[in-house]
Amino acid sequence: MPAQTDFPLIFEELKAILKPYSAKFTVKEDATDGYSLEGPYSQKWKKELFFGAAQIKKNYVSFYLMPVYMYPELLKDISPELRKHMQGKSCFNFKKVEPELFMELAELAKKGCDRFREEA
Repeated sequence: MPAQTDFPLIFEELKAILKPYSAKFTVKEDATDGYSLEGPYSQKWKKELFFGAAQIKKNYVSFYLMPVYMYPELLKDISPELRKHMQGKSCFNFKKVEPELFMELAELAKKGCDRFREEA
């Protein structure tokens, strides 16, 4: 069982990756165990688009980044270490603080934001 006492710290680190985009997107949740951002209405998709989130779960902390689902080519250069944390097409799960991987996620979020705003 993971050390769940670390989960709030992991969550804050992952939330910090998303926080810079709060000026560009709408904060839909900002709680002690969840933070999520939604994009503006998209003419292309005919709805508001989910951008990303961080959530504390029972056995890990999840980081969701929808642009990698919409544009899977964004994942072509991620490290094997980060890929090991993927669950599904747009979710990354963490049980401990991993600064190098969080930096890589931050860069992925930036690329995702740029692409998301260009095309969505």
